[in-house]
Amino acid sequence: MLKNYFKIAWRSLLKNKTYSIINIAGLAVGIACCVLITIYVKGELSYDRYHKNVDHIYRVLHAYRHTKAGEKLPTPSATEFQVWGNAPVGPALAADFPEIKKVVQFTSPVHLLLKYQEKSFQENDLLFMDSTVFDVFSWKMLAGNPGSALKATNSIVLTETMAQKYFGNSNPVGQIIQVGEKDALTVTGVMEDVPANSHFTFSGLISMSTFQRIEPGIFQSWGYVDFYTYLLLANHTNVKNMEGKLASFIDRHQPENMDNGYAIALEPLTAAYLHSVAGRQPGAIGSLSNVYIFSVIAVFILLIACINFMNLSTARSLERAKEVGVRKAVGAFQDGLIYQFLTESVVISLIAVVLAIVLSFISLPLLREISGKPFPVAAFQSRTIIALFILIPFVVGILAGSYPAWVLSRFRPAEVLKGKFRSSGNAVMLRKGLVVLQFSLSIALIASTLIVFFQLEHLRTYKKGFKQDQMLVIDYGGDNVVNKQMEVIKTALARDPGVLSVSASRSVPGDFIPNAGTNIEMNNGAMQSYAPTIYEIDFDFIPVYDLKLAAGRAYSRDFPADAEQSLMVNEATAKLYGYANPEDIVGKRFEQWGRKGNVVGVLKDFNYQSLHKKVEPLVLRIAYPDGFNKISLHIKPDHVAQTIAAVEKSWAALVPHHPFLYSFLDESFQLQYQQDQRFGKIFGLFAGLTIFIACLGLFGLATYATEQRVKEIGIRKVLGASVTNITTLLSTEFVKLVLLAILIATPVAWWGMNKWLNDFAYHIDIQWWVFAFAGMVAVMIALLTVGGQALKAALMNPVRALRSE
Repeated sequence: MLKNYFKIAWRSLLKNKTYSIINIAGLAVGIACCVLITIYVKGELSYDRYHKNVDHIYRVLHAYRHTKAGEKLPTPSATEFQVWGNAPVGPALAADFPEIKKVVQFTSPVHLLLKYQEKSFQENDLLFMDSTVFDVFSWKMLAGNPGSALKATNSIVLTETMAQKYFGNSNPVGQIIQVGEKDALTVTGVMEDVPANSHFTFSGLISMSTFQRIEPGIFQSWGYVDFYTYLLLANHTNVKNMEGKLASFIDRHQPENMDNGYAIALEPLTAAYLHSVAGRQPGAIGSLSNVYIFSVIAVFILLIACINFMNLSTARSLERAKEVGVRKAVGAFQDGLIYQFLTESVVISLIAVVLAIVLSFISLPLLREISGKPFPVAAFQSRTIIALFILIPFVVGILAGSYPAWVLSRFRPAEVLKGKFRSSGNAVMLRKGLVVLQFSLSIALIASTLIVFFQLEHLRTYKKGFKQDQMLVIDYGGDNVVNKQMEVIKTALARDPGVLSVSASRSVPGDFIPNAGTNIEMNNGAMQSYAPTIYEIDFDFIPVYDLKLAAGRAYSRDFPADAEQSLMVNEATAKLYGYANPEDIVGKRFEQWGRKGNVVGVLKDFNYQSLHKKVEPLVLRIAYPDGFNKISLHIKPDHVAQTIAAVEKSWAALVPHHPFLYSFLDESFQLQYQQDQRFGKIFGLFAGLTIFIACLGLFGLATYATEQRVKEIGIRKVLGASVTNITTLLSTEFVKLVLLAILIATPVAWWGMNKWLNDFAYHIDIQWWVFAFAGMVAVMIALLTVGGQALKAALMNPVRALRSE
């Protein structure tokens, strides 16, 4: 019997090729989208899960809430914590809590010029790392001893890619790599490349003892911030109980010169990528809301594909009705007919799954490109994906085919064979409801796609308060040889006719920048301490970047004291220290990193960080000669290639030992929004596919409605109705459904996109016309989809329609 069901199902598909192709294509595209989104979501959820002890690794979060004299602040909120902290906290925690098996600490990335024989590269993602790193994290060592590789001073462990870059296929262990002009590092190991699903990455690890030799004092300073601290806890540790003891731990160890606003907390490694709200992350973090959004889209796409199947199946009900009538007349039972139609559904789903597998493989490179994630082909071998491919044909086939099977099997043979068959009101309402649901989702996605596009454009064009166009930035990693002859280099580069101005600094907008403990005098004469971020700059930085003054004056070589005894702040810093009027902070005393003097000027706030954040407090001071990392050149907009070539030639003559590495500020600043841009591309792609699949459903309903009204159309034409009249008549009903969908979709899309926009401190306001435009697009899509069927019906010979009894 089952064999017979499959045979009849196959014959039915071959007999109705157009129906079969549309149905299979809709299901295949829907399933392929669902699979690709599942791969993406699984990839986001897999971050750091490969570590053997992932459930027992925690990291220390730090909050610095400086207080006024005698003020006791409550425990800092989650959003006030940051991952970046001090060095002493790690050893102190290990000494006080026996639950801690291992502590590993590492620094923010360092920039070093490394050289081996004739090969020379500037490395920008090296970390100073504790020797316990391989006890905590499960990175595989390919050469060298993981237990001792980072114990010795001046030792370095390379990733596989970095080792290949310097040493090719030869064994690098024991080789010497030069650092700058004087220092050297010994290669003590090679490890596998850090997996892409890690919340921080690097190209090489330098022993922490090397850093301790260079800067021994900061390892005892609770106020110096440049370390990330991770803990490996013993199994069955009561983390909540441990967290309850952290306040008393701080009271015991906190130095007298630190106020009582400092606090620490623990965060599981599993929360680092998607769930963390702490600042100063060691790497890029993901978006849990994006995971939810794409998961919902995957469900919607599969749901719409199933709805299409139902609509297209019922659209053929007139054709299948006579078949059912004949089958029942010769003795077929309803159960047998249901099994027959369900078998057809499963066969269609099986074919669609095979096609979906092909589409998924073909589309995987596109998903890699737009998401920036290196999804391997092996992702299709995961148990989740295999389960989807096995279950979907039966689940989708049965769910999507159940209603058509039930409807078709209930036809009464006497009525059908006499030509008196017609759909019930309930069936018509259900089909219309499904189309409304489809187009509600489609309109919501069209509007959401527009809003995402406008927000991304807003991020690109927003006036950030500094000059970013035609700004060429040379990154030389703080090379001391360059810093010692900085003025000579700046003068030489400025001679080029394509260069308008030159400046040197430690950071530029969009960079990772440090905090600086800064005391500034209040109105009552007392000193107030906070830790705003800091730019270390030269005298030319402010005019080169065209930063605007809010009060006071800018740095000037006409004031020799500016090099050591002056400080500039932004408006946010003035407000932080209690000065609503920027003028009032000018002239106040300050103390910062060994310097003392007066605040000489206040800059208008400028967005030196991502527009996800409001402008934070910033101080700017003239740097020591060895405090620079970058050179900024404002260049003319014409003949850019020639200017770059000339600058590179001058650089090679002045700094022959260091490669010429440059970027344009506007492009590098936009990298902060790379994840948002990728989200927009993925969202737009799947939104477009959802709309395409929804159109197939509308086509199905249009086909069905046209078949039902063939005789009515014939009579209307005989009575003088024009093609335009009939086309309008058939299309109006569907336009009404789309208009209803607009009313449903608008509040849903408005709510969802408002939630998404709240992740940006600076975002667009959602305009009403976005939803009007999305609705208009949906109406046009509906008219184009339905219009073909309506026109076909209107052009039909009425005699033929009326003779088909």
